[in-house]
Amino acid sequence: MSARRHELFDRGWAFIQADAPGAEAPSYDDAAWRRVDLPHDWSIEGDFSEDHPSGGGGGYLPAGIGWYRKAFTLPEADAGRHVTITFDGVYKHCDVWLNGQHLGFHPYGYTSFWYDVTPYLRPGANVLAVRVDDSEKPDARWYTGSGIYRHVWLTVTDALHVATWGVYVTTPAVTPEEAAVSVRTRLCNASGATRVCTLRTTIHDAEGHVVATAERRHAIHAGEEHEAAQVLQVFGPRLWSLDAPNLYVLRSEILEGDAVVDSYDTPFGIRTIAFDADRGFLLNGERVKINGVCLHHDGGCVGAAVPERVWERRLETLKAMGCNGIRSSHYPPAPEFLDLCDRMGFVVMDEAFDEWRQEHYLYGPHDHFDDWAEADLKSMLYRDRNHPSIVLWSVGNEILEQTRPEGVTMLKQLVDIVHEIDPTRPVVSACDKIDAPYAASGPTLDAFLDALDVVGYNYVDRWGERREKAYSIDRERHPDRRVIGSENVSVGGVRGLYLLEPDASGAMGFWRRAPYYTSMIEAELLWKFTRAHDYVAGDFMWTGIDYLGEARWPHKNSSSGVIDMCGFPKDGYYFYQSQWTEAPMVHLFPHWTWPGQEGRVIPVVCYTNCDSVELFLNGKSVGVKSYRFAYRGFDRTKGFFEQTPPPAWPTTADLHLTWDVPYAPGTLRAVGMKDGEVVCVQEVVTVGPPTRLEVTVDRASIAADGRDVAHVTVRILDAAGNVVPDADDVVVFAVEGEGRLIGVDNGDPASHEPFQATRRRAFHGLCLAIVQATDVLGEVRVTASAEGLSGDGVTIATVRA
Repeated sequence: MSARRHELFDRGWAFIQADAPGAEAPSYDDAAWRRVDLPHDWSIEGDFSEDHPSGGGGGYLPAGIGWYRKAFTLPEADAGRHVTITFDGVYKHCDVWLNGQHLGFHPYGYTSFWYDVTPYLRPGANVLAVRVDDSEKPDARWYTGSGIYRHVWLTVTDALHVATWGVYVTTPAVTPEEAAVSVRTRLCNASGATRVCTLRTTIHDAEGHVVATAERRHAIHAGEEHEAAQVLQVFGPRLWSLDAPNLYVLRSEILEGDAVVDSYDTPFGIRTIAFDADRGFLLNGERVKINGVCLHHDGGCVGAAVPERVWERRLETLKAMGCNGIRSSHYPPAPEFLDLCDRMGFVVMDEAFDEWRQEHYLYGPHDHFDDWAEADLKSMLYRDRNHPSIVLWSVGNEILEQTRPEGVTMLKQLVDIVHEIDPTRPVVSACDKIDAPYAASGPTLDAFLDALDVVGYNYVDRWGERREKAYSIDRERHPDRRVIGSENVSVGGVRGLYLLEPDASGAMGFWRRAPYYTSMIEAELLWKFTRAHDYVAGDFMWTGIDYLGEARWPHKNSSSGVIDMCGFPKDGYYFYQSQWTEAPMVHLFPHWTWPGQEGRVIPVVCYTNCDSVELFLNGKSVGVKSYRFAYRGFDRTKGFFEQTPPPAWPTTADLHLTWDVPYAPGTLRAVGMKDGEVVCVQEVVTVGPPTRLEVTVDRASIAADGRDVAHVTVRILDAAGNVVPDADDVVVFAVEGEGRLIGVDNGDPASHEPFQATRRRAFHGLCLAIVQATDVLGEVRVTASAEGLSGDGVTIATVRA
């Protein structure tokens, strides 16, 4: 049995959203404070106001100062052992005390940090206190949240132990027959005497079988660290890939005699990566186009304190779209997010900073850059470098210094740090001023781009001739440059909103809105280029999911995602699915309920990966549309011109199909053909008035661990069971049993209803509730009701994890 104990330290914190001078003292009376469990984001609990200093960039939510305190007793068995406290993320400017002793100050809100608390622990009661100052706004892109919004961990070990983030695993040589696994392990001796030990390293496969082992003896002097190097061979390795994300566990054990004094597990994957100037991105030697999305770190109605299942559901939805890459814009994500990417098969661009010394925002982290940039970058690298999903390190997004000579010097310093700590992955920066004629500071310097391993292009097609030529201009000038689209246009918009005319005023959000039947054109042009040119490693479009911030009142969130803040796909989602997946699909929009518009021409749009689609209105064909030659009922015994019926000729060079249809109530029916066979059908019907609610849940059971969640979706239906596209009834939720309601939402960017509530107005026929389990086995009953409509409910079991 290992002597190491690594446990969540999230339960039972006292919290006050105010400054509380003297609250670091163990004797301070916090009896009147709220009791909360972590992760916790106090901003998401607040009201929306145009007057909040966070402004549109921060989603018009409050910030301020808050204090957290936790009283705890260390078991007698742990007396004299080595103890650390690790914070996965605190936003921001936090001071930490243990028993009145100041442990340190950490300004950056997105990097993890830890303290050795061994010297300050007392027998019996101990008090950990944290002051969080998020009062200075605006300070970031975009919504940040406030407080201890990620997990806290308590780790108890022997004085002789593996250091925090002290294992580094790489796979420098991989063939189908065998893989070399290189391991560097930092051993720490915090005792007062030299310790002689054996480091035993074993590799376990997914079934728990030991597939490789190595041992080596070490003598480690008092108060010193020692790095041990080992190479293990795995025969017949199961490679980590997007479709088969196989993982191994490396176990590092420190033995004195036969006794195991410490054990440290490191999940990892066996794979090779490369970025090539001609072939793009290579995974295990095979060219893979990165079909990626940028993701901000908030989880919608739960704010920055995101339960793991919220991210898992979102990633499942993105995976079904054909997405295979995530950019953590613009900061390091939570550790459990990267664990999910490892297990689910995504490649990741892990990003450190959104600004260096020059400010994007008045109160951004630039003031601390000189003193903290190296520590923050190293925190990301040491914490994350064993994740097989990570294939790129980004040292900055749209950094203002990209156009200045001093920026080249700063970049080289950061790149050197990355190369020293992890030379196995290339360094990128997301650059938005490459040959940008609008920039008063001038374009990005070639010397800046030359210092990068891979050049990230933000909005490569935004200006001038690059709107058509995209990367090809730089391809001719710099044929050895390795390139990727680090941020580019998506097919966003507000879910369920179908403008027949453009919104030129911008009144419907931060950006002006195009009619729904034109919103995909720019993204289509760029995707055609990216798909056709191997040297472009891929693209991360902005964004995969809507996020709080980057808005103009009355909107509170951006609508650039192809999925809304509830996790409901928008029409743009199906554009990417039609391009990135093979399983036959057809998606038709808009809805077909336009009272008073009879006879008006309504453009009907279809995304599909079928050869051709025939559209019917009330049983009458409106015509066949095709991207390319599609053989409908092709008879292989006859010649091309002898086919009956003749082939469907291509009707467009676009990546979507359209029909102009005079509106008449009834049924639109799209029939998708592939290789002469009907492979999928979708219908859109004219709906009646709402009559009832339909309640569904994403999982029938959740873990009774106090953390797991279920997503409860409410649909407002007519008598025939169709979603009513303009329904906005107020839905009231009731939760009974072993669960609690932690957030409600509807995806409406202009809604100012609180997220922490028991009711929510539906938006275009849908709304969402997130229910979190207690730690008691049983069940949760969730019901939804609305005035004048029949209600519904679901029962969720809470089971042992």
